Amino acid sequence: MDRRLDRGQATRQRLIEVATELFADRGYEGTSIEAVLERAGVSRGSLYHHFRGKDRLFEAVVEAVHAKVGEATLAAATASGATEAHGLLKAAELAWIRLAGDAVVRRILLIDAPTVLGWRRWRAIEEQYGLGMLKAVLQEAADAGRVPAQLVEPFAHILLAAGNEMALVIALADDIAAAQNTAEIAVEEFLNRLLQPTEPREARSSPPAPA
Repeated sequence: MDRRLDRGQATRQRLIEVATELFADRGYEGTSIEAVLERAGVSRGSLYHHFRGKDRLFEAVVEAVHAKVGEATLAAATASGATEAHGLLKAAELAWIRLAGDAVVRRILLIDAPTVLGWRRWRAIEEQYGLGMLKAVLQEAADAGRVPAQLVEPFAHILLAAGNEMALVIALADDIAAAQNTAEIAVEEFLNRLLQPTEPREARSSPPAPA
């Protein structure tokens, strides 16, 4: 039983790895199930045992690529040596911007995923792999009095959306290197302004009354 499970997991992983290469090179529409089967060296039955169709295989690829991106951004934050929110967020956001120019990330996560998976599912995966870390770092900033505690969650969503938007700009740019350079400058300046030292403050519970 254990050997069968191991073989099954190995086959599933092989399909994801092969599909990742093909989706990155040819795009979702340009990749056929037959091409995946031929390169992976597995039967159609084996593929459909793990995935109900090409769309489900693509979704598994998206999740796998996101997991690797998450590991890379976390590693960048750790390697930066930063111990406070500004440095950690800067390292993670800059790592994501640099990854946006990677062929696999660019094609699979930023160009094809929103269309193939639909915005809602794509957004759910984005939140699953990126939102938690942002909340954790912003909570540290809140504890230090740099952001209002009530705004930790909305700020995390704003940062997630802003980072993704900058990544999309890079992915669709004619000059990816130039777009990345501009994005890095913008992200650093944005975080400097967002997390500049301030006195602890409470967020307004309601908008001010009109004059």
